[in-house]
Amino acid sequence: MTDAALLTAPDLANPDHTHDHDAFAERPTWPALRRGWARRCPNCGAGPLLKGYLKVRENCPVCAEDFTPQRADDGPAYMTILIVGHLLAPILMFVFVKYRPEPITLVTIFSIGTVALSLYLLPRLKGAMVGLQWAKRMHGFGRRTATPEQL
Repeated sequence: MTDAALLTAPDLANPDHTHDHDAFAERPTWPALRRGWARRCPNCGAGPLLKGYLKVRENCPVCAEDFTPQRADDGPAYMTILIVGHLLAPILMFVFVKYRPEPITLVTIFSIGTVALSLYLLPRLKGAMVGLQWAKRMHGFGRRTATPEQL
């Protein structure tokens, strides 16, 4: 459904049509991506986005932004594989050709490097993906519910 259609379509969940004044205001993408990368709420930047290593919170404890619409699924894992592979494959080739280390040394060093880089990137890429979804109002992030202060 397009934004124009959403503006004219009746809101079945909210029959009195009380919307936030910024329901369709543009959300800045780059700050949301940076906040997500930092594993912070893409809306306020203060609250934690993740509960644990990869579990996304249901809402922000600071600004009460709802995170239940997020659908990161396997995207962060695919991006992690893509980035780690593209970074470490050329380095592996360079080290092998230039220094000719023992195979067990090469396997040990690059295995540890691969695991460490993957563990570092995975939660950050998940946060960035949730931030992108929030900024682009994907999967229901555009719908706002009234907070107690607004009632």
